[in-house]
Amino acid sequence: MAEPLLVVEDLEVHYPIGKSLFKEGVTLRALDGVSFTVGKGEVVGLVGESGSGKTTLGRAVLRLVEPTSGRVQLGDKDVTALPPADLKALRSKMQIIFQDPYASLNPRMSVGQTLGEALMLHKIGTRKDRDQRIGDLLEQVGLPRSAAARFPHEFSGGQRQRIGIARALAVNPEFIVADEPVSALDVSIQAQIINLLQDLRRELGLSLLFIGHDLSVIEFLCDRVIVLYLGRVMEMGTAAELYANPRHPYTRALLDAAPVPDPTVRRDRITLKGDLPSPVNPPSGCVFRTRCPYAIDACAEVVPPLETLESGHRVACIRSHELNLANPIA
Repeated sequence: MAEPLLVVEDLEVHYPIGKSLFKEGVTLRALDGVSFTVGKGEVVGLVGESGSGKTTLGRAVLRLVEPTSGRVQLGDKDVTALPPADLKALRSKMQIIFQDPYASLNPRMSVGQTLGEALMLHKIGTRKDRDQRIGDLLEQVGLPRSAAARFPHEFSGGQRQRIGIARALAVNPEFIVADEPVSALDVSIQAQIINLLQDLRRELGLSLLFIGHDLSVIEFLCDRVIVLYLGRVMEMGTAAELYANPRHPYTRALLDAAPVPDPTVRRDRITLKGDLPSPVNPPSGCVFRTRCPYAIDACAEVVPPLETLESGHRVACIRSHELNLANPIA
């Protein structure tokens, strides 16, 4: 694995709910002790159902959401310990690509003004340098230099996402959180944006935390994958190993939910029943046990540690050694 650029240790984000002068209130546990690394030039995928904590994790890493506890380190900087002035300076090292390309762009600002704003904020270049940089960025993401004079409503969804990517690249970041950057786009446009990100990753040596729900996209783009459920890591490993040999029932269920191109193929599936439990009142023991077809009594009593297996996989399941979840297609 590449040398770590980002190190996340025991990250927690908890929100007090309903507390008042006369009432104690409860705690919503959005993230609960998440640890992982992202290597230099590596793309790490983050998957899980809606409500699993993916977006919260991405924003907590960037301190757009304040962590309750834990540590985030980017290079030699402890992001979680930085005062506001130093954090602002570090923003040029870490950026985000948002899910909705239209909502993330100011409709009253031209594309050139949007890209130039980041350059001015971080005092990068002279006015002439910035104009040149804006044109270069637009060409880098597949748009003409003349797009700088136009406004967001004049572009398609895919083109607006290219502008969002250009904005993230403007300040030469080392690390980018891509928060479901293709989920709001048509399938044909999704492929174009994914290929663009793959090309930029190779050209610039970018490190990405790619948040998504389309497992085929994750498999194509990512080196390693983290599976998140109710704010906790269920499994992590290389994309190739995780897709070929999932070791957690939740990972198997996510893979089984993905459509198969060949309609004649038949296979046994794990089907999730019920809804994601509330993070205000998570199940005891393994948080996945209430929906797991392999749960036993001990699953309600033991919080499974994230154990490293012989394959280098890490999995949080007390039955991982006895279950065969490879589930070959019949």
